[in-house]
Amino acid sequence: MASRLEFVEYVLEQLQGAGTITYRKMFGEYGIYCDGKFFATICNDQLFFKITEGGRKFWPELEEGIPYHGAKPHFLVEELDDREKLAGLAQVTCQELPMPKPKKKKGGARGNQ
Repeated sequence: MASRLEFVEYVLEQLQGAGTITYRKMFGEYGIYCDGKFFATICNDQLFFKITEGGRKFWPELEEGIPYHGAKPHFLVEELDDREKLAGLAQVTCQELPMPKPKKKKGGARGNQ
């Protein structure tokens, strides 16, 4: 079952305050970004955060779950009503994640021969 756009928009609204929150449709579900860092996934109308040590310390009660077949475990975030807590989790999670690698330019010259 694919996630509903209404759920994605609600999650993004709840995450305001963490930074610039955006989403990208991926494989029929959604990837969530904060200031350009991919940190969470929405699958089957459920929010999953990447697991980090900071996230574990910030919200130790979070259960782990698998967002989709073949994925690594993520934190399953079921409590979505506390905006400050969600934004805080996003911030501590993203602090530990690397910036995305720059995309390589397509095409172009192959060099001098």
